[in-house]
Amino acid sequence: MSKSRHTEAQMIAAWKQMEAGRKAADVAREVGVSVPTLYQWKAKYGGMDVSQAQEVRQLREENSRLRKLVADLSPDKDALQSVIRKNGWSS
Repeated sequence: MSKSRHTEAQMIAAWKQMEAGRKAADVAREVGVSVPTLYQWKAKYGGMDVSQAQEVRQLREENSRLRKLVADLSPDKDALQSVIRKNGWSS
């Protein structure tokens, strides 16, 4: 996923302006993005406030870190289990 030039706070503020009645084209021009990008932000952050969006980002980062950790440890576990089976140490 590419790094955005805009923070979650800026994204949420932009689509809240649209919800308040401003035209999407005007908000997009002001923020410096395309209109479809605004609607993508709305789909991603719709109904959230800034603190909730930051919490979701932190949870995604932690989930990614844990997935990498599991992926690193799985081959070690498999190797150890094959050694146990090979030596007859299992019951």
